[in-house]
Amino acid sequence: MRTVVARAPTRIDFGGGWTDVPPFCEEQGGRVCNLAIDRYATVTLVAAPTTAFDVRAAADSPLARAATRRLGVTGIRSTLRSDFPTGAGLGGSSAVGVAMVAALRAWQHLANDDLQAIVHESRAVEIEDLGIAGGWQDHYAAAHGGALDLTFGASTTVRELPLTETTRRAIEAQCLVIYTGQSRISGETITAVLDAYRRRDAAVTGALLRMRALAGDMAEALAAGDLDALGNALQEHWQHQRALHPAITTDAIDTIIDTAMREGARGCKALGASGGGCVVVVAPSHQADSIRAAIEPLGRLLPFAVDLHGVTVTDTE
Repeated sequence: MRTVVARAPTRIDFGGGWTDVPPFCEEQGGRVCNLAIDRYATVTLVAAPTTAFDVRAAADSPLARAATRRLGVTGIRSTLRSDFPTGAGLGGSSAVGVAMVAALRAWQHLANDDLQAIVHESRAVEIEDLGIAGGWQDHYAAAHGGALDLTFGASTTVRELPLTETTRRAIEAQCLVIYTGQSRISGETITAVLDAYRRRDAAVTGALLRMRALAGDMAEALAAGDLDALGNALQEHWQHQRALHPAITTDAIDTIIDTAMREGARGCKALGASGGGCVVVVAPSHQADSIRAAIEPLGRLLPFAVDLHGVTVTDTE
């Protein structure tokens, strides 16, 4: 029996999130620095008399159905699995979408080396078919993998940041991701922030512009393997990010960040649109263990490794 399995990573958005969302990215130009991690969405397709869907561990069935309709595939059973919490702020729904599109393209014997097509098709499913507000960065991280410096405007430039083995090991040891246990509803928050930008709210526009600049600083810090500089930029970014809308932070997020900073963290921020989800903490190398111990009671630590491959597909008869 033919089986197609596609797997796509989630991501840590270090900086510039929000600036990849229209109309800001189209009018001002956006920039994002992110990193793919091995918390995966996995899609398995097999032939079936009628199209059916089997969801496991927080994968998104409406998204799978929409992708299947968009690509015109019938007569399959689709199983979706994910190893990340629902609403974690890790770009999980986009990882599901990228994996689903890649699997469906493989089922149709279409080439999956066209990452741009996968990005555009998976985002169209979310934005056009399901009406989910959001930006571009998550789809690129899931498709490409690795550390990315993304520039958005009339077109998108993808710069893959070189990471030495030493830098990758440092990231995995010193960047701590902790889940607050709360799921955030990003669409409502994104809409509110974009409405403020459309009104040309000075505080929101200024924050977005500074976050865009900090994303560039973070990209250079990652490429240089300078996690102290990354953490410092991350902490400033959080101050601008939380100023976008009152719902972006929560008591749980503030407690984690305050605790980590008291223990000596370089910087912290909530991931994704927040209002819950995960927090990333960048720790100095000699204090990572003590900071991990301090924040562990406050949520669920999510160990990870850097994903360097992006979406992968296995097609067997």
